[in-house]
Amino acid sequence: MLHEAAPHGPVARLRALRSVELRTPALTQAADFYSEVWGLEVVESDRENGAHWLRGTGDEHHVLSLTHASRNGLGRLSFAVATPGEVDEAGRRLLARGVLPVTEPGPLDQVGGGYGLRFTDPEGRLIELSAEVEAVAPRGRDAAVPVGVTHAVLNTTDIDALVAFYRDVLGLRVSDWSEHQMAFLRCNADHHCIAFNQAEWASLNHVAYEMSSVDHFMRGLGRLRHHGVVPKWGPGRHGPGNNTFSYFTDPAGLVCEYTSEVAQIVEDAWIARVWRRVPELSDLWGTAGPPSSEIRSHMAGEPDPGPLAASPADGADSTNAGTPSLSDEEVSA
Repeated sequence: MLHEAAPHGPVARLRALRSVELRTPALTQAADFYSEVWGLEVVESDRENGAHWLRGTGDEHHVLSLTHASRNGLGRLSFAVATPGEVDEAGRRLLARGVLPVTEPGPLDQVGGGYGLRFTDPEGRLIELSAEVEAVAPRGRDAAVPVGVTHAVLNTTDIDALVAFYRDVLGLRVSDWSEHQMAFLRCNADHHCIAFNQAEWASLNHVAYEMSSVDHFMRGLGRLRHHGVVPKWGPGRHGPGNNTFSYFTDPAGLVCEYTSEVAQIVEDAWIARVWRRVPELSDLWGTAGPPSSEIRSHMAGEPDPGPLAASPADGADSTNAGTPSLSDEEVSA
């Protein structure tokens, strides 16, 4: 589980997980859910081309983009870097490693603009590094709605290879392991911005949204309940990361999480540990109970070769009904 860093170092210093793109066959329903129920705010919509961009209460232009697709999948993970110069340098370092860009460093032709580049990880996920994305007007943080995206958990068929890539190439640091089933990686003081879960296929496990406090977290659960939306698992508090959790599913069956109070890392003082996968460490509060077979199935997702792979034939089943679910050992902690 421990690896030596590559001698030529990471390609960039990542500041934060900026945004996540989700591909969904239930675009209209998902846009309504994330804006009217989940608490994000629509920045822009392109109904003709099937896309929506939504922000939280934080400073990011958008934290979630939704794109129409024939089946569920992860479209893109976008990480912030400080300057366009760092993007250019990342492009040079990626080429030196033999990683070919999907989009060369330059102005990004997208809502929110910015300067960036894109490339794929070893399992086909599209990664974006960007700087100078458009600013947005401040939005109050009193309401019990998300600040933004705080982490994504990804199912992988080779956890060691993915950890090595994101650590050695992208410069993420391993905060903790949950046995040899999950790895939690950080790019700033937050305990994790990405986590990997060993599974039968590559797919999106879930996306987590930060709430400003435990009070905002609980009031958010109450607001969702008024919309008739109840947790599939939670509320509780995880051992690894010490964050509160409550998991839900969106209209297409993708898993979304409210979370708060993730552990803050003091870089020179933190020692990564290997957590045992036992119920009392999965939920320190003991309030959530074991995850249901339903949420395990949704967290397993569908095999996802990435957004650049050929699309399945029209009419293919776009739900995860009938696919194997994650075991108790594979469910994220």
